[in-house]
Amino acid sequence: MTGATADYSAIKLLAFYLTQFHPIPENDRWWGKGFTEWTNATKAKPQFPGHDQPHLPSDLGFYDLRLRKTRHEQIELAKAYGIGGFCYHYYWFSGKRLLEAPLDDMLADKDSKMPFCLSWANENWTRKWDAGSREILIAQKYDKEDDIGFIKSIEPFLRDERYIRLNGKPILLVYRPQHLPNAKQSIEIWKAYCKKNGIGDLLVFCAFSHGNWNYKKYGCDGGVEFPPHGIKGPNLRPDLNHFADYTGHVFDTRLVGDQYLSHDYKNSNGFRGLFPSWDNTARLGSRAVIGLNGTPENYEFWLSEALRKTAADYPNEERLVFINAWNEWAEGCHLEPCRKYGHAFLEATLRAKSGEKRFSGWTHRGVPPEAQLSAIQKKQQKSTIGRLKKKVQQLLK
Repeated sequence: MTGATADYSAIKLLAFYLTQFHPIPENDRWWGKGFTEWTNATKAKPQFPGHDQPHLPSDLGFYDLRLRKTRHEQIELAKAYGIGGFCYHYYWFSGKRLLEAPLDDMLADKDSKMPFCLSWANENWTRKWDAGSREILIAQKYDKEDDIGFIKSIEPFLRDERYIRLNGKPILLVYRPQHLPNAKQSIEIWKAYCKKNGIGDLLVFCAFSHGNWNYKKYGCDGGVEFPPHGIKGPNLRPDLNHFADYTGHVFDTRLVGDQYLSHDYKNSNGFRGLFPSWDNTARLGSRAVIGLNGTPENYEFWLSEALRKTAADYPNEERLVFINAWNEWAEGCHLEPCRKYGHAFLEATLRAKSGEKRFSGWTHRGVPPEAQLSAIQKKQQKSTIGRLKKKVQQLLK
Protein backbone atom coordinates (compact mmCIF):
# COMPACT_ATOMS: atom_id res chain seq x y z
CA MET A 1 0.00 0.00 0.00
CA THR A 2 1.64 3.22 -1.14
CA GLY A 3 -0.75 5.88 0.17
CA ALA A 4 -0.21 7.88 -3.03
CA THR A 5 -3.02 9.92 -4.58
CA ALA A 6 -3.61 11.27 -8.08
CA ASP A 7 -6.06 13.59 -9.81
CA TYR A 8 -8.26 11.79 -12.34
CA SER A 9 -11.03 14.38 -12.48
CA ALA A 10 -10.65 14.77 -16.27
CA ILE A 11 -11.30 11.05 -16.80
CA LYS A 12 -14.85 9.69 -16.85
CA LEU A 13 -15.55 6.05 -16.03
CA LEU A 14 -18.19 4.51 -18.31
CA ALA A 15 -19.75 1.11 -17.60
CA PHE A 16 -21.32 -0.98 -20.36
CA TYR A 17 -24.97 -1.69 -19.60
CA LEU A 18 -27.14 -4.60 -20.75
CA THR A 19 -30.91 -4.13 -21.07
CA GLN A 20 -31.91 -7.82 -21.26
CA PHE A 21 -33.47 -7.88 -17.80
CA HIS A 22 -37.10 -7.83 -18.91
CA PRO A 23 -39.16 -10.22 -21.06
CA ILE A 24 -39.74 -9.54 -24.75
CA PRO A 25 -41.85 -11.47 -27.30
CA GLU A 26 -38.78 -12.54 -29.30
CA ASN A 27 -37.07 -14.11 -26.29
CA ASP A 28 -40.33 -15.77 -25.31
CA ARG A 29 -40.35 -17.49 -28.72
CA TRP A 30 -36.65 -18.34 -28.77
CA TRP A 31 -36.06 -19.38 -25.18
CA GLY A 32 -39.44 -19.83 -23.49
CA LYS A 33 -42.02 -17.64 -21.81
CA GLY A 34 -40.58 -15.13 -19.38
CA PHE A 35 -36.93 -15.48 -20.40
CA THR A 36 -34.58 -12.71 -19.23
CA GLU A 37 -30.85 -12.56 -18.51
CA TRP A 38 -31.64 -13.91 -15.05
CA THR A 39 -32.81 -17.17 -16.62
CA ASN A 40 -29.29 -17.98 -17.77
CA ALA A 41 -27.51 -16.47 -14.79
CA THR A 42 -29.37 -18.43 -12.14
CA LYS A 43 -29.05 -21.84 -13.81
CA ALA A 44 -25.25 -21.74 -14.20
CA LYS A 45 -23.41 -24.69 -12.70
CA PRO A 46 -19.79 -24.98 -11.48
CA GLN A 47 -17.31 -26.50 -13.93
CA PHE A 48 -14.79 -27.56 -11.27
CA PRO A 49 -14.76 -27.87 -7.47
CA GLY A 50 -14.74 -24.43 -5.86
CA HIS A 51 -15.89 -22.70 -9.06
CA ASP A 52 -17.95 -19.63 -8.10
CA GLN A 53 -21.22 -20.23 -9.94
CA PRO A 54 -23.94 -19.12 -10.12
CA HIS A 55 -23.35 -15.38 -9.70
CA LEU A 56 -26.33 -14.01 -7.78
CA PRO A 57 -27.31 -10.39 -6.99
CA SER A 58 -27.63 -8.94 -3.51
CA ASP A 59 -28.79 -5.33 -3.04
CA LEU A 60 -30.83 -4.90 -6.23
CA GLY A 61 -32.19 -8.44 -6.37
CA PHE A 62 -33.53 -10.04 -9.55
CA TYR A 63 -34.76 -6.75 -10.94
CA ASP A 64 -37.03 -5.96 -13.88
CA LEU A 65 -35.89 -3.05 -16.08
CA ARG A 66 -39.49 -2.17 -16.92
CA LEU A 67 -39.56 -0.52 -13.48
CA ARG A 68 -38.21 3.02 -13.30
CA LYS A 69 -37.46 2.57 -9.62
CA THR A 70 -34.91 -0.10 -10.54
CA ARG A 71 -33.07 2.19 -12.92
CA HIS A 72 -33.09 5.02 -10.38
CA GLU A 73 -31.55 2.72 -7.77
CA GLN A 74 -28.88 1.65 -10.26
CA ILE A 75 -28.03 5.25 -11.07
CA GLU A 76 -27.81 6.24 -7.42
CA LEU A 77 -25.52 3.31 -6.69
CA ALA A 78 -23.30 3.88 -9.73
CA LYS A 79 -22.83 7.59 -9.04
CA ALA A 80 -22.04 6.97 -5.38
CA TYR A 81 -19.09 4.82 -6.38
CA GLY A 82 -17.53 6.92 -9.14
CA ILE A 83 -19.22 5.72 -12.33
CA GLY A 84 -19.68 8.71 -14.62
CA GLY A 85 -22.07 7.20 -17.17
CA PHE A 86 -23.58 4.12 -18.76
CA CYS A 87 -22.79 2.91 -22.26
CA TYR A 88 -25.95 1.08 -23.34
CA HIS A 89 -25.76 -1.82 -25.77
CA TYR A 90 -28.07 -0.88 -28.66
CA TYR A 91 -29.74 -3.65 -30.68
CA TRP A 92 -30.86 -2.59 -34.16
CA PHE A 93 -31.41 -4.97 -37.09
CA SER A 94 -32.33 -3.17 -40.34
CA GLY A 95 -35.04 -1.16 -38.61
CA LYS A 96 -35.97 -3.79 -36.03
CA ARG A 97 -35.00 -2.95 -32.45
CA LEU A 98 -34.73 -5.38 -29.54
CA LEU A 99 -34.56 -4.78 -25.78
CA GLU A 100 -35.49 -1.16 -26.45
CA ALA A 101 -38.10 -0.56 -23.73
CA PRO A 102 -35.69 0.35 -20.88
CA LEU A 103 -33.72 2.65 -23.20
CA ASP A 104 -36.80 4.43 -24.49
CA ASP A 105 -38.19 4.83 -21.00
CA MET A 106 -34.84 6.19 -19.79
CA LEU A 107 -34.93 8.75 -22.58
CA ALA A 108 -38.43 9.84 -21.60
CA ASP A 109 -37.64 9.87 -17.88
CA LYS A 110 -35.81 13.07 -17.00
CA ASP A 111 -35.37 11.78 -13.45
CA SER A 112 -32.88 9.26 -14.85
CA LYS A 113 -30.09 11.72 -14.25
CA MET A 114 -27.22 9.67 -15.60
CA PRO A 115 -25.00 10.55 -18.58
CA PHE A 116 -25.10 7.87 -21.26
CA CYS A 117 -23.97 6.88 -24.72
CA LEU A 118 -24.77 4.03 -27.12
CA SER A 119 -22.81 1.07 -28.43
CA TRP A 120 -24.34 -0.58 -31.51
CA ALA A 121 -24.14 -4.35 -30.98
CA ASN A 122 -24.09 -5.00 -34.72
CA GLU A 123 -23.73 -8.77 -34.84
CA ASN A 124 -25.98 -11.74 -35.42
CA TRP A 125 -28.06 -12.94 -32.50
CA THR A 126 -27.55 -16.69 -32.31
CA ARG A 127 -28.79 -19.58 -30.23
CA LYS A 128 -25.27 -20.35 -29.03
CA TRP A 129 -24.58 -16.74 -27.90
CA ASP A 130 -21.52 -16.63 -30.17
CA ALA A 131 -22.60 -14.09 -32.83
CA GLY A 132 -21.76 -16.66 -35.47
CA SER A 133 -23.51 -17.67 -38.68
CA ARG A 134 -25.20 -20.86 -37.45
CA GLU A 135 -28.56 -21.10 -35.67
CA ILE A 136 -29.21 -17.40 -36.23
CA LEU A 137 -32.24 -16.03 -34.39
CA ILE A 138 -32.08 -12.57 -35.95
CA ALA A 139 -29.43 -11.45 -38.43
CA GLN A 140 -27.78 -8.19 -39.36
CA LYS A 141 -28.61 -7.59 -43.04
CA TYR A 142 -27.13 -4.16 -43.85
CA ASP A 143 -29.59 -3.08 -46.55
CA LYS A 144 -28.93 0.01 -48.71
CA GLU A 145 -31.18 2.22 -46.62
CA ASP A 146 -29.72 1.10 -43.30
CA ASP A 147 -27.06 3.81 -42.94
CA ILE A 148 -29.66 6.57 -42.80
CA GLY A 149 -32.14 4.33 -40.99
CA PHE A 150 -29.67 3.60 -38.23
CA ILE A 151 -28.55 7.17 -37.59
CA LYS A 152 -32.16 8.34 -37.55
CA SER A 153 -33.01 5.66 -35.01
CA ILE A 154 -30.44 6.98 -32.54
CA GLU A 155 -31.02 10.67 -33.31
CA PRO A 156 -33.34 11.23 -30.31
CA PHE A 157 -30.64 9.87 -28.02
CA LEU A 158 -27.87 11.97 -29.57
CA ARG A 159 -29.97 15.10 -29.07
CA ASP A 160 -30.59 14.42 -25.38
CA GLU A 161 -28.76 16.72 -22.97
CA ARG A 162 -27.54 13.69 -20.99
CA TYR A 163 -25.80 12.14 -24.00
CA ILE A 164 -22.05 11.89 -23.41
CA ARG A 165 -19.87 14.16 -25.47
CA LEU A 166 -16.11 14.23 -25.66
CA ASN A 167 -14.75 17.73 -26.19
CA GLY A 168 -18.28 18.75 -27.14
CA LYS A 169 -18.78 15.93 -29.66
CA PRO A 170 -21.28 13.07 -29.15
CA ILE A 171 -19.67 9.63 -29.15
CA LEU A 172 -20.98 6.42 -30.71
CA LEU A 173 -19.45 2.95 -30.41
CA VAL A 174 -19.73 0.30 -33.12
CA TYR A 175 -18.95 -3.17 -31.85
CA ARG A 176 -17.95 -4.82 -35.15
CA PRO A 177 -17.30 -2.26 -37.90
CA GLN A 178 -15.74 -5.00 -40.05
CA HIS A 179 -19.24 -6.39 -40.57
CA LEU A 180 -20.42 -3.24 -42.33
CA PRO A 181 -20.23 -3.59 -46.14
CA ASN A 182 -18.34 -0.30 -46.32
CA ALA A 183 -17.59 1.00 -42.83
CA LYS A 184 -15.90 4.20 -43.97
CA GLN A 185 -18.84 5.12 -46.16
CA SER A 186 -21.36 4.35 -43.43
CA ILE A 187 -19.51 6.50 -40.91
CA GLU A 188 -19.23 9.36 -43.40
CA ILE A 189 -23.00 9.21 -43.96
CA TRP A 190 -23.68 9.25 -40.20
CA LYS A 191 -21.33 12.17 -39.65
CA ALA A 192 -22.76 14.16 -42.54
CA TYR A 193 -26.31 13.59 -41.28
CA CYS A 194 -25.41 14.74 -37.75
CA LYS A 195 -23.64 17.85 -38.97
CA LYS A 196 -26.41 18.78 -41.39
CA ASN A 197 -29.13 18.35 -38.77
CA GLY A 198 -27.50 20.27 -35.95
CA ILE A 199 -26.38 17.35 -33.79
CA GLY A 200 -22.73 18.26 -34.15
CA ASP A 201 -19.52 16.49 -35.09
CA LEU A 202 -20.10 12.82 -34.35
CA LEU A 203 -17.20 10.76 -32.98
CA VAL A 204 -17.31 7.06 -33.88
CA PHE A 205 -15.27 4.52 -31.94
CA CYS A 206 -14.93 0.82 -32.65
CA ALA A 207 -14.54 -1.86 -30.02
CA PHE A 208 -11.13 -3.50 -30.09
CA SER A 209 -12.57 -6.97 -30.60
CA HIS A 210 -12.52 -9.85 -33.09
CA GLY A 211 -9.29 -8.64 -34.62
CA ASN A 212 -10.39 -5.08 -35.47
CA TRP A 213 -7.60 -3.27 -33.62
CA ASN A 214 -6.88 -0.82 -36.44
CA TYR A 215 -9.69 1.70 -36.01
CA LYS A 216 -8.41 3.94 -38.82
CA LYS A 217 -8.97 1.09 -41.29
CA TYR A 218 -12.72 1.48 -40.74
CA GLY A 219 -12.81 5.27 -40.70
CA CYS A 220 -13.30 5.44 -36.93
CA ASP A 221 -12.01 8.23 -34.72
CA GLY A 222 -10.71 5.87 -32.07
CA GLY A 223 -11.08 2.48 -30.46
CA VAL A 224 -12.16 1.12 -27.10
CA GLU A 225 -10.55 -1.86 -25.38
CA PHE A 226 -12.99 -4.71 -24.80
CA PRO A 227 -11.29 -7.42 -22.73
CA PRO A 228 -11.12 -10.37 -22.68
CA HIS A 229 -11.07 -10.21 -26.52
CA GLY A 230 -7.75 -11.18 -28.02
CA ILE A 231 -6.38 -12.70 -24.83
CA LYS A 232 -3.01 -14.40 -24.96
CA GLY A 233 -1.62 -17.01 -22.61
CA PRO A 234 -2.07 -20.66 -21.76
CA ASN A 235 -5.34 -22.48 -21.23
CA LEU A 236 -5.20 -23.51 -17.57
CA ARG A 237 -8.02 -26.04 -17.90
CA PRO A 238 -5.64 -29.07 -18.05
CA ASP A 239 -4.21 -27.97 -14.68
CA LEU A 240 -7.64 -28.13 -13.03
CA ASN A 241 -9.49 -31.03 -11.53
CA HIS A 242 -12.43 -30.00 -13.72
CA PHE A 243 -15.56 -31.98 -14.36
CA ALA A 244 -15.43 -34.44 -17.24
CA ASP A 245 -17.65 -32.57 -19.69
CA TYR A 246 -15.90 -29.19 -19.33
CA THR A 247 -13.99 -28.33 -22.54
CA GLY A 248 -13.69 -24.56 -22.21
CA HIS A 249 -10.83 -22.11 -21.68
CA VAL A 250 -9.48 -20.97 -18.30
CA PHE A 251 -7.17 -17.97 -18.12
CA ASP A 252 -5.41 -15.97 -15.42
CA THR A 253 -6.97 -12.50 -15.15
CA ARG A 254 -3.63 -11.05 -14.10
CA LEU A 255 -2.01 -12.06 -17.39
CA VAL A 256 -4.89 -10.51 -19.35
CA GLY A 257 -4.57 -7.33 -17.30
CA ASP A 258 -0.84 -7.15 -18.01
CA GLN A 259 -1.50 -7.72 -21.69
CA TYR A 260 -3.95 -4.83 -21.89
CA LEU A 261 -1.92 -2.50 -19.70
CA SER A 262 1.05 -3.03 -22.03
CA HIS A 263 -0.79 -1.36 -24.92
CA ASP A 264 0.68 1.99 -25.90
CA TYR A 265 -1.77 4.68 -27.00
CA LYS A 266 0.49 7.71 -26.94
CA ASN A 267 0.38 7.99 -30.73
CA SER A 268 -3.12 6.65 -31.30
CA ASN A 269 -6.59 7.33 -29.97
CA GLY A 270 -7.20 4.22 -27.91
CA PHE A 271 -9.38 4.21 -24.83
CA ARG A 272 -8.53 1.75 -22.08
CA GLY A 273 -10.98 -0.84 -20.83
CA LEU A 274 -11.14 -3.60 -18.24
CA PHE A 275 -13.48 -5.99 -16.48
CA PRO A 276 -14.06 -6.70 -12.78
CA SER A 277 -14.09 -10.45 -13.46
CA TRP A 278 -15.06 -12.78 -16.30
CA ASP A 279 -16.96 -16.08 -16.41
CA ASN A 280 -19.56 -16.79 -19.11
CA THR A 281 -20.57 -20.21 -17.78
CA ALA A 282 -24.18 -18.98 -17.61
CA ARG A 283 -24.11 -18.54 -21.40
CA LEU A 284 -21.84 -21.32 -22.62
CA GLY A 285 -21.98 -23.99 -19.92
CA SER A 286 -19.27 -26.62 -20.44
CA ARG A 287 -17.70 -24.47 -23.22
CA ALA A 288 -17.29 -21.44 -20.95
CA VAL A 289 -14.35 -19.05 -20.85
CA ILE A 290 -13.42 -18.53 -17.20
CA GLY A 291 -10.99 -16.08 -15.61
CA LEU A 292 -9.18 -17.02 -12.40
CA ASN A 293 -8.06 -14.33 -9.93
CA GLY A 294 -10.87 -11.97 -10.98
CA THR A 295 -11.02 -10.39 -7.53
CA PRO A 296 -11.84 -6.88 -6.26
CA GLU A 297 -8.17 -6.40 -5.38
CA ASN A 298 -6.92 -7.23 -8.87
CA TYR A 299 -9.68 -5.16 -10.47
CA GLU A 300 -8.66 -2.19 -8.30
CA PHE A 301 -5.03 -2.53 -9.34
CA TRP A 302 -5.98 -2.85 -13.03
CA LEU A 303 -8.28 0.18 -12.90
CA SER A 304 -5.73 2.26 -11.00
CA GLU A 305 -3.11 1.47 -13.63
CA ALA A 306 -5.51 2.15 -16.51
CA LEU A 307 -6.31 5.56 -15.01
CA ARG A 308 -2.65 6.33 -14.35
CA LYS A 309 -1.61 5.45 -17.88
CA THR A 310 -4.52 7.39 -19.39
CA ALA A 311 -3.63 10.49 -17.38
CA ALA A 312 0.05 10.14 -18.33
CA ASP A 313 -0.66 9.69 -22.05
CA TYR A 314 -3.25 12.49 -22.21
CA PRO A 315 -2.39 14.94 -19.39
CA ASN A 316 -5.25 17.27 -18.45
CA GLU A 317 -7.33 16.06 -21.43
CA GLU A 318 -10.91 14.89 -21.22
CA ARG A 319 -10.74 11.09 -21.56
CA LEU A 320 -12.81 7.96 -20.97
CA VAL A 321 -12.10 4.55 -19.43
CA PHE A 322 -14.61 1.77 -20.13
CA ILE A 323 -15.61 -0.95 -17.66
CA ASN A 324 -17.11 -4.20 -18.92
CA ALA A 325 -19.64 -4.13 -17.34
CA TRP A 326 -22.25 -2.74 -14.98
CA ASN A 327 -24.59 -5.73 -15.19
CA GLU A 328 -23.42 -8.54 -17.47
CA TRP A 329 -24.43 -11.21 -14.98
CA ALA A 330 -24.42 -14.09 -17.49
CA GLU A 331 -20.83 -13.21 -18.45
CA GLY A 332 -19.67 -12.95 -14.85
CA CYS A 333 -18.62 -9.30 -15.21
CA HIS A 334 -20.74 -6.99 -13.08
CA LEU A 335 -20.10 -4.07 -10.77
CA GLU A 336 -23.56 -4.46 -9.26
CA PRO A 337 -23.38 -5.99 -5.77
CA CYS A 338 -23.34 -9.78 -5.61
CA ARG A 339 -23.75 -12.28 -2.79
CA LYS A 340 -20.08 -13.24 -2.72
CA TYR A 341 -18.35 -9.85 -2.86
CA GLY A 342 -21.10 -7.42 -1.86
CA HIS A 343 -19.98 -3.86 -2.68
CA ALA A 344 -16.29 -4.76 -2.96
CA PHE A 345 -15.97 -4.09 -6.72
CA LEU A 346 -17.82 -0.78 -6.35
CA GLU A 347 -15.65 0.25 -3.42
CA ALA A 348 -12.56 -0.62 -5.48
CA THR A 349 -13.91 1.58 -8.29
CA LEU A 350 -14.31 4.58 -6.00
CA ARG A 351 -10.86 4.22 -4.49
CA ALA A 352 -9.20 3.97 -7.90
CA LYS A 353 -11.16 6.90 -9.34
CA SER A 354 -10.34 8.98 -6.24
CA GLY A 355 -6.65 8.50 -6.97
CA GLU A 356 -6.00 6.30 -3.94
CA LYS A 357 -3.39 3.70 -4.88
CA ARG A 358 -3.47 0.73 -2.52
CA PHE A 359 -1.71 -1.93 -4.57
CA SER A 360 1.64 -1.95 -6.36
CA GLY A 361 0.92 -5.24 -8.13
CA TRP A 362 -1.45 -8.15 -8.58
CA THR A 363 -2.67 -10.30 -5.72
CA HIS A 364 -2.95 -14.07 -5.99
CA ARG A 365 -5.72 -16.23 -4.63
CA GLY A 366 -4.90 -19.06 -6.99
CA VAL A 367 -6.94 -22.08 -7.92
CA PRO A 368 -9.45 -23.24 -5.30
CA PRO A 369 -7.64 -25.98 -3.32
CA GLU A 370 -10.31 -28.54 -4.14
CA ALA A 371 -9.83 -27.85 -7.88
CA GLN A 372 -6.07 -28.32 -7.85
CA LEU A 373 -4.71 -31.49 -9.38
CA SER A 374 -2.82 -33.70 -6.95
CA ALA A 375 0.59 -35.10 -7.83
CA ILE A 376 -1.04 -38.47 -8.52
CA GLN A 377 -3.66 -36.89 -10.80
CA LYS A 378 -0.96 -35.00 -12.72
CA LYS A 379 1.01 -38.21 -13.18
CA GLN A 380 -2.11 -40.04 -14.39
CA GLN A 381 -2.95 -37.19 -16.76
CA LYS A 382 0.59 -37.14 -18.18
CA SER A 383 0.45 -40.91 -18.69
CA THR A 384 -2.92 -40.67 -20.47
CA ILE A 385 -1.66 -37.93 -22.78
CA GLY A 386 1.43 -39.99 -23.54
CA ARG A 387 -0.66 -43.02 -24.49
CA LEU A 388 -2.87 -40.91 -26.74
CA LYS A 389 0.14 -39.39 -28.52
CA LYS A 390 1.63 -42.83 -29.06
CA LYS A 391 -1.68 -44.11 -30.47
CA VAL A 392 -1.89 -41.18 -32.88
CA GLN A 393 1.65 -41.77 -34.07
CA GLN A 394 0.86 -45.44 -34.73
CA LEU A 395 -2.23 -44.47 -36.72
CA LEU A 396 -0.21 -42.09 -38.85
CA LYS A 397 2.38 -44.71 -39.80
